[in-house]
Amino acid sequence: MNKDIEIINIKALSDNYIWLLRNHSKKLTAVIDPAEAEPVEKILLKNNWELNQIINTHHHYDHTNGNLKLMEKYNAVLIAPKLEQDKIQNINHLVQDGDIIDIAGLPAKIIHTPGHTLGHIIYYLHNEKILFAGDTIFSLGCGRVFEGSMQDMYLSLEKIKELDPKTTIYCGHEYTESNLNFSLKVDPNNNELLIFADKILTQKLKGMPTIPTILKDEMNCNPFLRSDNPEIAENIGNSKMSPQEIFRNLREMKDNF
Repeated sequence: MNKDIEIINIKALSDNYIWLLRNHSKKLTAVIDPAEAEPVEKILLKNNWELNQIINTHHHYDHTNGNLKLMEKYNAVLIAPKLEQDKIQNINHLVQDGDIIDIAGLPAKIIHTPGHTLGHIIYYLHNEKILFAGDTIFSLGCGRVFEGSMQDMYLSLEKIKELDPKTTIYCGHEYTESNLNFSLKVDPNNNELLIFADKILTQKLKGMPTIPTILKDEMNCNPFLRSDNPEIAENIGNSKMSPQEIFRNLREMKDNF
């Protein structure tokens, strides 16, 4: 990563991650999905930074609850999905699929990833190979399908698979341990997954976050990105299913896991 760029992991609520992106050379700071204002303010105060932008991936309260307080205190610009403008208050800049914006002085592409919510978007900083993914993808998992369809979520993940494998993924929750247990159940003979599991368990034992993760690792280990894998299909009971059908079955299994 560019040495002028710093990304700080801020824990919030029970298992949320807020991401604070600092561009030291341009002295610009953005916060992504502030579930709470207070822990963000604490970091800003400690470092004597102003907050320039607030970035939302979707409308759920555990990604937007800190918006208003941070806007009022820092006069920060709120950037959020155009398709969710009726569900997020006080948006300054509406964005949609294909838009290019600056986040803390860095160009970012908007990618529409419906499924978890209808208007969910992710932000891809191509030059830095950084993805702020909200609740579309997690390490070894993906978001629950609340508002969109299973096909929506499947196609959204296909978009992520097209990005550079070296992309670092900053998602919204620490769900990795549960996702790992599920992944081992449906893909037990995956050697890459077994190696990745050792890394995750070491991080957990040290009290470290397992996020961010790398897209290449997710492509090798995340069953929701591997729904075209015949072995997974056999493991869940039907080798003749299409990748979309396999994905649907995996998501429904995980919902009840």
